[in-house]
Amino acid sequence: MKNEHEDFYKKLRSDINSWMSKNTSLDNKWKDFILLAPDMFHLLVKLSLDSRVPISKKAKLTGAIAYFISPLELLPELFLGPLGYLDDISIAAYVLNDVVNEIDPQIVREHWAGDSDILFNIKNILANANNMLGSGIWRKLRKKF
Repeated sequence: MKNEHEDFYKKLRSDINSWMSKNTSLDNKWKDFILLAPDMFHLLVKLSLDSRVPISKKAKLTGAIAYFISPLELLPELFLGPLGYLDDISIAAYVLNDVVNEIDPQIVREHWAGDSDILFNIKNILANANNMLGSGIWRKLRKKF
């Protein structure tokens, strides 16, 4: 799993950085959220492997990881490019919020590879998920997790 995780993480980071560099004139209000995708994926994997995380939460984390890498999802990256990661990011935030409410938030911070505050990011993504995805899609996604 480790090599697959690293390969997906590197490809995700490369794809997003490439898209951002090609679309510098694009005024996309979700760019900051999209840039969080690789680090959020990394965090999901790290927490799923941490012995301090309860099994019930690991199941949700694994589901979010599977959703991230699945080509069959509500907003597929294949057709939408990096904008397709908005649903993945929203699901990751939803699951991570559930995990943070049960374990010490410091464990989550310990595994966070990003520069910004992960707890702020989770709250910010959840506060904007309806606007990013549309309430119908967001409602369907939450029911899956």
